[in-house]
Amino acid sequence: MTAPALAEGGFLGIGGDVYRAAQSVTYDTGDADDLFLAGETVRATAAATGTAHVAGRWITLEGDIGGDLYAAGMTVKIEAPVVGDATVTGYEVTLGEIGGDLRASGSKLSLDGPVGGYALLAGETLTLGAPIAGDAHVMAREVEFGRDAQVDGRLVLYEAEPGTLDVPETVAPADRIERRTLPEWEGELGAIRPPSLGEIIARYLMGIVIVAGIAALVAALAPKTLAEIRAQLLVHPARSLWFGFLAQSLLIGAMVVLAISVVGLLLSPAMAVVAGLTGLAGYILGAYAFGVGLLQAVGRPLPAQWSERAIAGALGAAVACLLALIPFVGWLFVLALTLAGVGAAVLHLLRPRFFA
Repeated sequence: MTAPALAEGGFLGIGGDVYRAAQSVTYDTGDADDLFLAGETVRATAAATGTAHVAGRWITLEGDIGGDLYAAGMTVKIEAPVVGDATVTGYEVTLGEIGGDLRASGSKLSLDGPVGGYALLAGETLTLGAPIAGDAHVMAREVEFGRDAQVDGRLVLYEAEPGTLDVPETVAPADRIERRTLPEWEGELGAIRPPSLGEIIARYLMGIVIVAGIAALVAALAPKTLAEIRAQLLVHPARSLWFGFLAQSLLIGAMVVLAISVVGLLLSPAMAVVAGLTGLAGYILGAYAFGVGLLQAVGRPLPAQWSERAIAGALGAAVACLLALIPFVGWLFVLALTLAGVGAAVLHLLRPRFFA
């Protein structure tokens, strides 16, 4: 297997893609397919044939982007053409030519290049100085239309008081202008409503089924391992809880340190995923062991068949979910159950010598 190549200047190249994270990042080689850049100051003067993902405080892109663009920063300047769609957010955003659809938000927005698709623009002030081939949805307190501004599709304006923004006839005729109130903009995003009783019950049952199913799968594939982890948790719950706390703290701490170092910023999402999956595994193991403990408390023998282990997992998950409804104490119990499951797995896998 070929190892990833570390190109000159500190770029990490994998399969034609380029990764770079530092306090100050400059991309000028022009050999990237997909481009991943993160730093305080980010500048790209060369082209990328694929998609660009850029995050920083001050961002300047002067090279063509052959695919889509995703950029987030305080000051974002897109001076070169983007062939695909662009999704950009920042405080002050300046945009050039966009071949596809445009989604942009910021306090100060300026569109200086044409847009080949639709445009979704939200900001405090907007300067529209180029044509938009599709529809344009605009939410802004102030809008300035340049000489070349034109919307070929519908122009939908979201205003506090419809009719306050003046639109020249050269931008869009009156029959293609639609004015809406600001609450309608929020409605476009979908109303947030609390789940119904039926949805709550369905999610509760689905959670039980998932835990029981995974417990049954693990029991079928690795019955001895599952039994040893369960025994570890039930015999030494405090030790399991302590090691689970240490393990999760290590993963979450590593994620924070990588993000602070900037150099490892791109690895932080991966660490977050690992920490989340570890917590999920810990909850499933903890719920299974909890279910076995409840069955033993009423005089039932240890589960020997995979179906019995599935029942134990379902029982543990059902009771744990009910206990979680207790204010304050409930979520602490679920947290402790999850950490204990993580710790039992860590003790089984690592087997610290000082506990032998």
